[in-house]
Amino acid sequence: MRRGVFGGSFDPVHTGHLTVAAAAADALGLDVVHFVPALTQPFKAGKHYAAPAQRVAMLELALEDPRFVLDAREVERGGVSYTVDTLRELKAEFPQDRLSLMLGADAARDLPQWREAGAVAELARVVVLTRPGEALPSHELVAEAIEVPAVDVSASEIRARVASGEPIDGMLPAPVAAYIESHGLYRTGD
Repeated sequence: MRRGVFGGSFDPVHTGHLTVAAAAADALGLDVVHFVPALTQPFKAGKHYAAPAQRVAMLELALEDPRFVLDAREVERGGVSYTVDTLRELKAEFPQDRLSLMLGADAARDLPQWREAGAVAELARVVVLTRPGEALPSHELVAEAIEVPAVDVSASEIRARVASGEPIDGMLPAPVAAYIESHGLYRTGD
């Protein structure tokens, strides 16, 4: 089986995340894509706006594609979320499966500074998801790059729009927008 691993803050999950994950799953022939919300990212320590349980709940509401699964192991594990630990756990659970770690170009540029970056590249194929015209990071840890659709939406833009009372229709799945509204998330700006 081919498994994709797609991690991030997902604060909140939005249509850009879902669109690029689906495009990558199609291009790579993935059977499953694990959406892995980080508890605390090493390069973004303390920068989450919704609580971990809320980010997990929003992902549960958003993942309608049958290939997509919520994988909350980093939230449940506690502490700083290191991709190498997650990949080791997945490899132990699914030893016969091929893992592909899906990264945006920005994250891929930082990959050489990740904890045990060499082990990350040994445990999973590192696949960079690039937008049309975007420069690719060039280092030996990246196995492949695939072009995904450019989706003009970001979590920070959504948070800012909610804080200023602007509409967020179409920027994220309707159940996620309803969750944000009902839980009063992002009402204060970044």
